Amino acid sequence: MSRIGKRPVVIPAGVTLTMNGREISAKGPLGSLTHILPEGVGVVVDGQSAVVEPPARLNRINKGFLGLTRALVANMVEGVVKGYEKHLILSGVGYRASLKGTTLTMSVGYSHDIVFNVPDGVKVEVDKSQTNVKVSGLDKQLVGRVAAQLREYKKCEPYNGKGVRYSDEIIRRKAGKTAKK
Repeated sequence: MSRIGKRPVVIPAGVTLTMNGREISAKGPLGSLTHILPEGVGVVVDGQSAVVEPPARLNRINKGFLGLTRALVANMVEGVVKGYEKHLILSGVGYRASLKGTTLTMSVGYSHDIVFNVPDGVKVEVDKSQTNVKVSGLDKQLVGRVAAQLREYKKCEPYNGKGVRYSDEIIRRKAGKTAKK
C-alpha cells in the first residue's frame, strides 16, 4: 500500500471538508473546491484530519488510487487556504503580454498575436514590464494546466533563450556553430 496514502490530511482551522457520496468539497477562506473521487475510495473526516480509506478489493486498476486521492484532498485543502501560483517570464526582443478583462494577448515572435481566453477559477496578472505573467487560483491542476498552455505557445529555445519559461526553470544553453577556418 501507499506510504503517502496512509498519512492523514491535516485540516486547518477555518476549513471544512464534506463528503457527499463520491464527491468531496472543501470550503476555506479563499473559496471552495469540489472533486469526484475514484471508484471504491472513501475519505473519513474526523475533526482536524481526514483519512483516505483504500478500496475494499485491491486490483491492478485501483491500486494507485489511495495515494492519488490523498494528494488530491491535500491539494484541495492547501488551495482553499493559500492558493497556488505560477510565474512565467517572456524573454526575447519584442516579447510581451497584455491583459484586457479575461483575454490575455501575447506577442512572442510570430506574425500574429496569441490570444488566450482565461478560464474561470484562474486569475492572470501581467506586471508593468509586460514580460512577467502570474497565473494564480485555488485549483492546483487548473493553474498548472493554464501555465503549461501559455508556455506551450513558444517554449524557450536553447541557443538564444527566447521564449516563454517558468520563473524557476533553467534553460541549458548551447553553443552555436563555429565558422570554418
